[in-house]
Formats: sequence, structure tokens, C-alpha cells
Amino acid sequence: MAEAVASSSIGGITYLAPAGSLAEEAGRTALAETIRSCIGSNRIHVVLDLDRVSLVDGKGIEAVLEANERLTFLGGALQFVNPLPLVKDIFVATGIIDAESAPDHGLNLVHSVGKRLPPPPRRKLGEIALEMGLLTEEQLSEAVRTQSETRSHLGQILVERKLLTEADLFRVLSRQMGIPYLSLRPGLYEQAAISLLPRETARRLQVLPMFKVHDTLTLATADPQAIPALDEIRDLTGCMLRPVLALRGEIAKFQSEAYHGTDLAPELLENLATDLEVVEQNQATDLTTIDEMAGTSPVINLVNGLIQRAVRDGASDIHIECSRNKSMVRFRIDGVLYEVMTLRPDLHPAIVSRLKVMANADIAERRMPQDGRIQVLTQGRVVDLRFSSLLGIYGEKAVLRILDKNRSILDVEKIGMMRPNLELFKKLLGHSYGLILVTGPTGSGKTTTLYAAINQLKSMEKNIVTIEDPVEYQLDIINQNQVNEAIGLGFAKMLKHILRQDPDIILVGEIRDRETAEIAVQAALTGHLVLSTLHTNDAFGALIRMIDMGVEPYLLSSALIGVVAQRLLRQVCPSCKTTYLPLPDVAARYGWSESVRLTRGRGCPACYDSGYRGRMGIHEIIESGSDLQRLMIKSPTKDELQAFAEANRFRTLFDDGLQRVLEGRTTLEEVSRVIHAV
Repeated sequence: MAEAVASSSIGGITYLAPAGSLAEEAGRTALAETIRSCIGSNRIHVVLDLDRVSLVDGKGIEAVLEANERLTFLGGALQFVNPLPLVKDIFVATGIIDAESAPDHGLNLVHSVGKRLPPPPRRKLGEIALEMGLLTEEQLSEAVRTQSETRSHLGQILVERKLLTEADLFRVLSRQMGIPYLSLRPGLYEQAAISLLPRETARRLQVLPMFKVHDTLTLATADPQAIPALDEIRDLTGCMLRPVLALRGEIAKFQSEAYHGTDLAPELLENLATDLEVVEQNQATDLTTIDEMAGTSPVINLVNGLIQRAVRDGASDIHIECSRNKSMVRFRIDGVLYEVMTLRPDLHPAIVSRLKVMANADIAERRMPQDGRIQVLTQGRVVDLRFSSLLGIYGEKAVLRILDKNRSILDVEKIGMMRPNLELFKKLLGHSYGLILVTGPTGSGKTTTLYAAINQLKSMEKNIVTIEDPVEYQLDIINQNQVNEAIGLGFAKMLKHILRQDPDIILVGEIRDRETAEIAVQAALTGHLVLSTLHTNDAFGALIRMIDMGVEPYLLSSALIGVVAQRLLRQVCPSCKTTYLPLPDVAARYGWSESVRLTRGRGCPACYDSGYRGRMGIHEIIESGSDLQRLMIKSPTKDELQAFAEANRFRTLFDDGLQRVLEGRTTLEEVSRVIHAV
């Protein structure tokens, strides 16, 4: 675990709050040691707060059950509160809690560990469906009449007539048979259980091993009454079986992923609403649809499906990489990589070759890095993809950067600035000449802020020229230019020529060297408004970087209008948002009242169980006033700039982030992760 198990006592009850993953040895060991410490101190009534536990496996469940046995033997008890949705589903699957009594996220209900209820009395399927409000009396009567005529199963009739979905039918069957029904997803199975059953057997019997707890194997199946199949699995594994209801399609899908991608994922092989068209680079009017390509190769369908899924999920990048025994696909969503599927390693070269064909790259060249561009038409809009390949020790890795124009923000009112920062930014943009810098690390939204600023400034009366590498979004009535280092046309050389094009406003994609920095400053001093970016950690760091590049301090002090530093924070997922009271020492550290309530996401399928969905910007802005200009002339050190900021009560990135925490839009942990503050 990343941190020790937190402990507190109220009356005779001890509350333990582990953090991280009970699927890791360190987490299980920390919990076991803490339980032993409680027993040694005669604290035998223990409540586990699982709000910060992200994952549990079979060994973790064994640790919880063993702790419960020790406490119960001594006359105590182990209970738990606040399991995250994924952890709750794992407990339901393995029988730790009953599916019907399991809490929804946000409810603070306490459950005894290991309590196993007897199966419910046998009831009719139609009666349960009526009770659950899934059918009307008339619909059920009609289905029963059809059953008496056709001798078919009632459930089959209800699904065929679309009176029930397959998922609703399984929920009804779950109540009827006393077997939990779960929607499968990553985290609801472990490799220790998967390895117990051969791949071919699992595929033939249409089952998925989920967890092994002591001598019991939890097994996902669509037919828990298939006695011969269950007997065969029992003989092969030597385990008692605990069935869990799951849809056949989900079992097939996760079999493929659990057994290292033996087959292509079904949802990527199907014809996805014929919604993706590849725009050929040589002839922009020649469109090739998925329908026309589907019969030629499953790899083409797989690549198309991956791109479409990434666009749908709002991913910024697709990583396709190969290791010793598998190929893996990961999406970067809200700045964090998530594994979405695994494939057989022999499929990897075919996938990379297909991407090279789409990007007009050389499929025969596998040693040198290659770059390219792909355009696709999906969901009624054109999406640009930047392709990059790089040879590793197990094969080429391919990365696709997704540039979705529909997701870009071209309005300064919508880039997420707090009202005081927004008014100051607009004031800076109102200058007729000078230098404005936007700083931050890669992926912090600098380009988005610059595009929003240019969009705010554009008009028929102004000549706006940009120098970019590459041009990411095309804007009307703006002269956009792309650098070409291969022919010696870099930022500095292009900037010299642009100054002869009678510009009013110049956007320089990035200041990378002394020559570009000096020309940008000279342009700002000679009546042009220049906007550019730098890679620095904060706003004052941009001043030091420019001076270190060789720009004379007196020139910088005269040219600079202001600096904007920014970061992107993940927002709390609205689907699983919950509130809580921070620890007293945390509230005291930041000067909050004891009654302040903060928010966090508990994790759900909509946010990949992360608790976050979407991002927003935080900003710090400095305006170059007379005091700062006098300081810049002296070529100040970092400490001198820090003292200046404190003396003028400068609002930092961390201050802006804390305000978003108080507004309930993000978490303190996310602000600390991004800003690296204590």
C-alpha cells in the first residue's frame, strides 16, 4: 500500500481505513499487522472503512475472512463500510455480502463480513418480474399463453418478444435462484483464478473463472444449472464452485481479454454502425467505409473499432504496444492511461502495418521511427489522428494522438478560468503590442488556451499569423503556417519571414531556443502582439527561462505584458459523486472550517472506476507592472521572485486548485498530484 492503514477509535469500536489495493502483498500485510495490533491491544470490535481500497483479489478476501475469524473467536467482530462499487461487486461475487442487501454508493451501511444467507424459497419467474416492475399483468398473461402453446421457456419468450432485456431476465433469475448477477468488467476476475481452467475448456463451457478464495472458485456462467459442465470444472480444478450469473456476450468478451487476447474483442469486430470512414490522404474525396472493408480483414475492423471507441470515450491518445507474451492497447483519458484490451502478440505487427497504411507510412520500414497523419470521419465529424511509431525490444510501438475539433474549446469564457483570472487574461489580450506567454508542462492545455485567445482576437481588421508544429486546428481568417525542420524551416526562420507579412498578431507555437526568443521579443517591442508558450512549472519560472535563453533583461521587461501558467485537473465524476468531511488536521492545514464538506468519486463504469471524469484548467496569471519590470531589469533569482510573489499576495496554481476543491469540482488528492505540493 502507498500509505499505512489509518486507525481511530470511538468508544469501544476501532475504525481502520486501508488505502490502495488489497490485491497486493504489501496491502494485505499492512492490514494483517494492523489487525494483530488491535488484538494485542484488546480492540476486538473493528470496522473496516473501504472507501480508499481500489481493488481486492482472492488473497485479499482470504485476509479479510481470516481477520474476521480471529476477532470472532475472541468475542469481537469485523464489519465494513463504504466499499467502492468494484469492491462491492467483488464481495457480492464471492459471497462476502448478499447482493440484495449490498449498499448503493454513498450509503453508510455496515455489513458483517462473511455472512452467507440461505437460498430464497423457490418462486415463479413471472411473479418475480411483476414484483420488480419489469412486466405488467397483461404482458405476463400473454407470455404464459404462448408458453403453453409452444412449450418454450418463459424467459426465452419474454426476451424474444422484447418484453424483457437479457440483462433484466438475468436479474429476475438471480432473485429466483439466489445467485448473484453481475455485469462483468476489468477487476472482476484475477489471473490466479483464470490459470486454474484451460482456455479451451473455458471457451467450450462458456464460463469465466473470477476469484479463488481458499478452496472455492467463483465462476461466471450464463447457465448455473448445467450440472455436467460444473462437474467437469470441479474435477479439473479440485475446487468447490460458487456460480455467478453473467451474460454470455460479456463472458466471451472477457475470456478474450483474460486469456491474453486469444481472439479479437467482439465489440471491436462488429460493424459499429458504419460510423467510421477513413479519409484518404491522396484524394480527400475518396472515402472508404467500414462496411466495404469489413470482409477483407478482422484487423481492419479491430483498428477501426479502436479509433471509434477512443473518440467516443474522449481519449486523447491510443497506445498500442507489444511485450513478451501479449499486445496491449491503452487509452489516455483525462491525462491517465487505462488498459482497454489485450491481444495475441502475433497480431501486433498486423495492427501497426494497418495504421501505417492509413498514415501513408512505409510498412516495410520497421527500424526507423515514422510519423504520419490520418483523417477519419466518425459520428458525423472529421477527426485528425497523428501517428507515430518507434521500435522497442519486442516490436514497434504505435501511438495515435486524437485531435477532435468538436472537443476543442475556442472560447476564453469556456476554458475554465476563475472570474478574476479571466478578467485579467482579457485585459492582457486587450494590449495592441507586447509579449504574452502561456506556460506549463506537456499536455497542460497551453495550445487550447492560445487557440481560444486567437479566436477571441480575430477580426477582418487584423492580420493574425501563426507558426505551429504541427497545425492542430484550422481556424478561419487566420494565416496558419507549419514549421518544416527537414528543409531548415524552423520557428526562428519562419518568424523572420512572417514579420515581413505585415502581421498585427503573431502566435508562435513554442519558444525553444535563443534565436526564437530574441526575435519574438523584438517583434513585441516593434508594435506586434506576440503569443507563445514555454515549458516551465509556474508563471515566474517563465521570466527566468527567457533570461537563461539569452534575452536581455531590459528588453524582456519592456516587451512582456504577462504570463499565464496552467495545469489540467481531473473533475469528480458526476455519476458517482459523493461528499465527506475531511480529517480535522487537513481542514486546519488549509484554514477550512470543521463543517466544510468535500467531494470525491467512488468509482463507477462511466469513469473506469477512477472517480474522475473530464478535466478543467487551473491558472495563475502575472501582469507585468512597474514593480515587476524594475525587478526583471536586475535579472532576479528564483528566491527573489518568490519573495516578490509573497509580498504581493500572488494567487498561485495551488490556491486556484484549492478553490476548485471547495467548490466540489475536484479533490485535494488530484490537486496535490498535479501541482506536486505538500
